Amino acid sequence: MSYGYMRNASAAYQDTSARGSVEGADRHQLTTMLYDGMVDRINQARGAMRRGDVPAKGTHFARAFAILGELRGSLDHEAGGALATRLDSLYDYIARRLLQAQLNDDERALDEVIDLINPVRDAWRQIRDTYLASQASTGTAA
Repeated sequence: MSYGYMRNASAAYQDTSARGSVEGADRHQLTTMLYDGMVDRINQARGAMRRGDVPAKGTHFARAFAILGELRGSLDHEAGGALATRLDSLYDYIARRLLQAQLNDDERALDEVIDLINPVRDAWRQIRDTYLASQASTGTAA
């Protein structure tokens, strides 16, 4: 087997694995995956910045921005009220800090973004049982 084949097989496995995880996930798990993916992309962007790999840096930042867009788009302002508004403001600020980090190779801005996302991500994980209980009480499969 050639190196190219192994690399393509690995990429295909990762794509299939990720797709399978997404297809089998409920809404709560999908949001958790978005938070995790955003932190991963930010860390990958940091690594690319340190290596001076401009194309990879751009790719990782673009993916982080796309994930942030998904998180913002998932907000239900009607049902979420003040919390949704505050999260939207937080996501807006994070987008501006990510742009600052990308344009200026500013690792402190990345640290700040991680420090802002982690408590939200951790809180989201902690409400899993409450989410499942609410789904069971409404008769909706998780």
